Amino acid sequence: MKIICIGRNYADHAKELNNPVPKKPLVFMKPSSALLVNNKPLYYPTFTEDLHYEAELVLKICRNGRHVQPEFAHKYYNQIAFGIDFTARDVQQQCKEKGHPWEIAKGFDGSAGLSNFVSIDRVEDKNAIEFYLKKNEEIVQYGNTKDLIFTFDYLISYVSQYFKLHQGDIIFTGTPAGVGAVEIGDVLEGFIKLKDAPEGGQLFLNCEIR
Repeated sequence: MKIICIGRNYADHAKELNNPVPKKPLVFMKPSSALLVNNKPLYYPTFTEDLHYEAELVLKICRNGRHVQPEFAHKYYNQIAFGIDFTARDVQQQCKEKGHPWEIAKGFDGSAGLSNFVSIDRVEDKNAIEFYLKKNEEIVQYGNTKDLIFTFDYLISYVSQYFKLHQGDIIFTGTPAGVGAVEIGDVLEGFIKLKDAPEGGQLFLNCEIR
């Protein structure tokens, strides 16, 4: 299973970190050991003093494929989940300044928080899915897939030009503006608005920082 991640896929997020808005998807990977599932806590890594949350929608690949054409991309995923791309921001910045890869800031153990998956059929419009993150019961991030720079279908097509997609692979599709730091004791809750969920959306993820 591959954990494929997309960076800077919301223009406002790129701007808040003083990064240019990309003209092509920015792709990076996390190892399978990064997965944090079943609402397990994340233990604050000892190598960072600036751990950030980045809330995202996550796609699950449902069939194998390579060089997928955009008009067929929708056939390659059928489920979504709520994810958090945990980032050691200070480590990432140090790596950038040296011109080094920054996988150690993004791919450490537990850095890919992930909820259970649900059918994409449970959303009104996959091109306008609302989701948000609460930190200690306060909304800190809100996103809507209508604001994606690169749509789900485009990402499937683009990524498959470089990596063969396998059933069970997952794609973190990018985070909206509002990323921020967490501290020990914080509780993060991720919600997705579904057509059959309560008005405020369905709680998908609950993660305590320890």
